[in-house]
Amino acid sequence: MVNSRFIQSLEPTVNKDTRSGFGEGLLEVGKRNKNAVALCADLTGSLKMNAFEEAFPDRFFQVGIAEANMMGVAAGMTIGGKIPFTGTFANFSTGRVYDQIRQSIAYSEKNVKICASHAGLTLGEDGATHQILEDIGMMNMLPNMTVICPADFEQTKQATLAIAEMQGPVYLRFGRPKVPVFMRSDAPFEIGKIQTLMEGNDVTIVATGHLVWEALKAAQVLTNRGIRAEVLNVHTIKPLDVATIVDSLKRTGCAVTAEEHQRNGGLGSLVAQAAAAHFPVPIEHVAVNDSFGESGKPAQLMEKYGLNSEAIQAKVDAVMRRATVIS
Repeated sequence: MVNSRFIQSLEPTVNKDTRSGFGEGLLEVGKRNKNAVALCADLTGSLKMNAFEEAFPDRFFQVGIAEANMMGVAAGMTIGGKIPFTGTFANFSTGRVYDQIRQSIAYSEKNVKICASHAGLTLGEDGATHQILEDIGMMNMLPNMTVICPADFEQTKQATLAIAEMQGPVYLRFGRPKVPVFMRSDAPFEIGKIQTLMEGNDVTIVATGHLVWEALKAAQVLTNRGIRAEVLNVHTIKPLDVATIVDSLKRTGCAVTAEEHQRNGGLGSLVAQAAAAHFPVPIEHVAVNDSFGESGKPAQLMEKYGLNSEAIQAKVDAVMRRATVIS
């Protein structure tokens, strides 16, 4: 059963990139809070920060290709009461500046919002050097860090508004390509609370980011086959809503996780850890299996690396066979 509180349509007619959701959200944050400032590392257009720059030129800071410096500047701005939003590609937002984030932002508990576009394989043609697939794990391991990975344009806008209201460091992950807009703009959004998009009792599909839509597509096909899948949208990776995951596992007895990230250290690892601690069940994972990406069209890469609805369906079949053997 589809949860209409969250989903506007399972047949969306509009595709938008999640980075544009960030751009619209950032502009609204600027209108609501005069202490909101934005910093960018020479990628204003790519991060859709143009509107904020035009509306609030005195609150926009172009630091150039100096990401480490950008993190230090942002951390310093919080001391004066500012709420800095940093913007660059996910690879440069995490891997290139991990030491600065760890020392100056996470350890120091500074109110910096690290906003990262072009995450995962769907960065596309720029290839493996830019397609970071380890960032969720890197940011999740940092104490004091909140990690958010929204599902579509509307939810990315909601998330941007929400993180402006909370105190503390945040990593907000979003992407480059246009993807279906299926979430309601007025859907309840609470940091740290999973959204149950479809209800079922045969298998739990736990998804985040771009893979949430693929999970819904898979669930529709599975329904036609008589398999009722429960689809969980984990927009907040940390803090993880363990209670909702465990409750679902108790109903279904097995799970598939889906993410545009390395299998090691991502959402799948966290779900498996939660299950092991509270309610052990068979789990299969849809993720990149310990490899780097490569240059290609986003859709081609998602198919080659097994990050789509077909892969989710195959893993559902596999995990349900395992659950049957165990029972």
